[in-house]
Amino acid sequence: MNTQLLQARQTRYVAYLIVYSAVIVAAVVIANFLADRYNKSYDATANKRYSLSDQTAKIVKGLKQDATIKFFDQSTRFQHAKDLLDEYANLSPKVHVDYIDPDRKRQEALEAGVKSYGSAVVEIGDKKEEAKSMTEEGITGAFIRALKNKTRTVCFIAGSGEHRIDDSERDGFSHFKELLGKDNYQAQSIDLLQKSEIPADCTVLAVAGPTRDYQQPAVDAIRKYVEGGGRALFMLDPPLKLARSTVADNSALTTLLQTWGVTVDKDLILDFNPIGQIMGLGPQVPLVTSYESHPIVNTLKGTATGFPLARSLNTKNGDKTTVEKMFQSSASSVATANLSSPAVDPNDPKNTKGPLTMAAAGTYNTGQQDSQGRFVVVGNSSWAANSFLNFNGNSDLALNTIDWLSSDEDLISIRPKPQDERRVTMTQAQLILVRTTSQFLLPLVVVIAGVSVWWKRR
Repeated sequence: MNTQLLQARQTRYVAYLIVYSAVIVAAVVIANFLADRYNKSYDATANKRYSLSDQTAKIVKGLKQDATIKFFDQSTRFQHAKDLLDEYANLSPKVHVDYIDPDRKRQEALEAGVKSYGSAVVEIGDKKEEAKSMTEEGITGAFIRALKNKTRTVCFIAGSGEHRIDDSERDGFSHFKELLGKDNYQAQSIDLLQKSEIPADCTVLAVAGPTRDYQQPAVDAIRKYVEGGGRALFMLDPPLKLARSTVADNSALTTLLQTWGVTVDKDLILDFNPIGQIMGLGPQVPLVTSYESHPIVNTLKGTATGFPLARSLNTKNGDKTTVEKMFQSSASSVATANLSSPAVDPNDPKNTKGPLTMAAAGTYNTGQQDSQGRFVVVGNSSWAANSFLNFNGNSDLALNTIDWLSSDEDLISIRPKPQDERRVTMTQAQLILVRTTSQFLLPLVVVIAGVSVWWKRR
């Protein structure tokens, strides 16, 4: 009887073992099948270092035809690019990735125009664009160039003390020019003093902080351009009258803007927002953290932008224009009309209390279908200069503005961000504490615990 009972138990245990093993094997097979078919991951890093940006997702998911990313490198080095390129393939079934060894498929590499290892080419339809770098910016930039059939040019007016796109110093716009190039824009300078006419190949006209007055013929050329369906960005600084910083009133230009519904006030905004002080900004740098509803700023929610030495605006709709506010200074800001002294009294009763409009976007009705004029006015220009363009969301605001002006709203989003380098900085005392704890205290605790257990079991 005992033998039969024992055999029955053994049979039952064997059956249990077989069933449990079958369940585990089935679970592993299903998990691997799902993992192979649905590649999902979670990025827990603070700056989403291992995730593609909103702009990339918007472009890739919006593809209307198949796209192929061809990566050319030695077969032993394919893995270096696989993690990044597979992210693109996971965004849309229309994206395919081919890994090609140019040594084995020389003809295909020659047809793609590839001259070096580690290159990627994006093919959409009959268009081929090589990525400028094996980063998200480089790959997404190739997608943008392949999708856009036209050459887009941003023309910066020069000759009246504006920021120069070839200037790499703090006040220059060379970084802005580089940023535009990554989004497939060409940047060039034009001089309205030589010829008061906007070139026909200008997609967007940029007035970048002139310090001297524009002559009437130049203003008339700008008027004709926008009212004929052109697009323009105006960045105008406060007309300061200090010893080392003098900015002209530019009355002819501001009068033109006023006829379109934007009055540029002669004042200086001082922002006493405590958040700005925490970020190391003085009151002369208004900090913006909330935005109105407009395509340019809709994606900037929760992102801060800063504007050193800014002026306020007043807006209204005109006969042929529709003007919308984009963002304002905080409620703790004031605007002073004292522009001739570095000493400003924040408690002066003559100051205008915030919030104050700092940027506006408008459209001009030309009366012709698909020929709408557009303009953006910002009461500051240094926010796009080399020294401040990389501040939080300033670069996104700059490119979003250009994209909206050029009617490329599909590109408006948060761009790929450079990877943060986070280091732990400790004092000498903290280093000694860490070293003492790791090399002596923790091992000593383990030894004491071991001796204690041995003593109890002795």
